[in-house]
Amino acid sequence: MTTGTTGTPLRVGLIGYGLAGSVFHAPLISATDGLALDTVVTSNPERQRQARTEFPDVRLAAGPDELFARADGLDLIVIASPNKTHVPLATAALKADLPVVVDKPLAGTAAEARELAALAEQRGLLLSVFQNRRWDNDFLTLRGLLAEGALGEVQRFESRFERWRPQLKGGWRESGDPAEIGGLLYDLGSHIVDQALVLFGPATRVYAESDVRRDAAEADDDTFIAITHAGGVRSHLYASATTAQLGPRFRVLGSRAGYVKYGLDPQEAALREGRRPGPGWGTEPESLWGRIGSGQSPLTGGGTPVPTLPGDYPAYYAAVAGALTGAGPHPVGALAAADALDVLEAARRSARDGVAVTL
Repeated sequence: MTTGTTGTPLRVGLIGYGLAGSVFHAPLISATDGLALDTVVTSNPERQRQARTEFPDVRLAAGPDELFARADGLDLIVIASPNKTHVPLATAALKADLPVVVDKPLAGTAAEARELAALAEQRGLLLSVFQNRRWDNDFLTLRGLLAEGALGEVQRFESRFERWRPQLKGGWRESGDPAEIGGLLYDLGSHIVDQALVLFGPATRVYAESDVRRDAAEADDDTFIAITHAGGVRSHLYASATTAQLGPRFRVLGSRAGYVKYGLDPQEAALREGRRPGPGWGTEPESLWGRIGSGQSPLTGGGTPVPTLPGDYPAYYAAVAGALTGAGPHPVGALAAADALDVLEAARRSARDGVAVTL
């Protein structure tokens, strides 16, 4: 593996060019100083054409083995393929002495995640998990408010990632086969659990309700997770594709004030539309700002508007590039992902057995 030299971009091999690869990883990699999208791995002819159209200089490979065969010509592997491939592909990349970024979830179990972390440590390689929602505009804003103590002692954190998708889209994410690691618990749940643990620390108790609501659906599409944190905060987390009326993205209640924020960070929508990071990236209009206050509902004008900080997905890959060149620590380590998987596994057991699970 080559670590790059001054002025020479690090060469990235991207495995997978579906939603994650084409909408998130490829554009963000190409927008990062110090990184170059060298190769895209996909066996789908349509996706190969798409990759070549969007990145004319990119090399194409039909499968991961073709990529690993020339590991000496790469500096980083990014795994954006279906969930069930994350562990075997990350293992293969690490054994080829290549640093790895893996889309969430890192693995199907916390034990597998910790095994990968141990392998990366043994080989002295970066292993990072793409938890882009740590750089959502609302999450960055909330972290700032908490750092300032603006809410007082936080008592309850409500986080919703809700959608209204009454019709199935198909594909492995909606498969009921446990091997696929599909369903919203591991999809959107990976985001909202990670955010809760970053904000409020380790979980000690987990209760969950997980349902399959839509006709012909196989995997959970409506899930609630309650976490009791070691510090006493209670997190109530919702992930749903069947929510006809969407609730606030965040509702955070403290001893002094509460913060309520509606609407999703704009970066995913911008990337889907083909826009790329640049001036004004990640910003939203004042009409979407959250509000802080006490005693009144923000929907009736209560509270004071809080300017939303710009979202910053590009910061993730900038930090990865910095870590690979010795300029700083990498973001989102594998052990943090394992902690989130502990919660997701406990949530699955809780929903199945109808009990709270102590960690």
